[in-house]
Amino acid sequence: MQHNDYILTLSCPDRTGIVFRVSGLLFELGCNILDSQQFGDEETGRFFLRVHFDLPVGVAPEALRARLDEVSAEYGMDLQLHDARRKERLLIMVSKQGHCLNDLLFRVHSGQLHAEVAAIVSNHNDYASLAASYGIPFHHLPVTPETKAQQEKDVLALVDQYGIDLVVLARYMQILSADMCRALNGRAINIHHSFLPSFKGARPYHQAHARGVKIIGATAHFVTSDLDEGPIIDQDIERVDHTMTAQDLTQVGSDIESLVLSRAVRSHVEHRILLNRNKTVVFR
Repeated sequence: MQHNDYILTLSCPDRTGIVFRVSGLLFELGCNILDSQQFGDEETGRFFLRVHFDLPVGVAPEALRARLDEVSAEYGMDLQLHDARRKERLLIMVSKQGHCLNDLLFRVHSGQLHAEVAAIVSNHNDYASLAASYGIPFHHLPVTPETKAQQEKDVLALVDQYGIDLVVLARYMQILSADMCRALNGRAINIHHSFLPSFKGARPYHQAHARGVKIIGATAHFVTSDLDEGPIIDQDIERVDHTMTAQDLTQVGSDIESLVLSRAVRSHVEHRILLNRNKTVVFR
């Protein structure tokens, strides 16, 4: 029998009977649960659930949604239902460092990421040819202090035009305004080195080398108006030592940034991330 994949995610105040109620509803509709993960946070008193299941062809998605809405109202759930077959549409923003962009393009093109890169935006023209090699629209939108507001309006217009699900700041070296952050709330991910708050500004790996750091890391997080302080999605580290040059550290850092960002994007497009106040629950 042919089935359709769906992913259900929810969070709500923790109480007894949530899993029983949701799984019982799916059973009544003839759904087959393929994977289920849950987490109850004692600190916040909230419960989180992700269920991947098959919906029989004979059951209309609208009927499923209507039944889920009843359960959602009963338990005060923040509930989302996603068609697992649909590819999320990405808009990637980049400046002059292209390692994260190149990595994401390859992973999407090779099928490692279940997503579609709908467009690339940059405040420089360096990666127009790379975008063209993948057949992806490239939008060169320079930005200055005087044009920043209009440039951000142009970016948001592209988000609407292309039906973007997620904006990925792949080493986009511009600070987004508070208005831009609000417009992209929950659907924009940034990557940066994990030296912060130390070694701010230009050439952070050279600054770190001068101080003799022993660990290099990267952090992917949701974009908020609090600069580089949004809910963390993924992190990783790599040990380094005194024999390595500043260029060596930069290369190690680039590799970690690419890996961490790709993992964060994967978690998002597979609907594995749920917000828990200023933190995240990321199901594996």
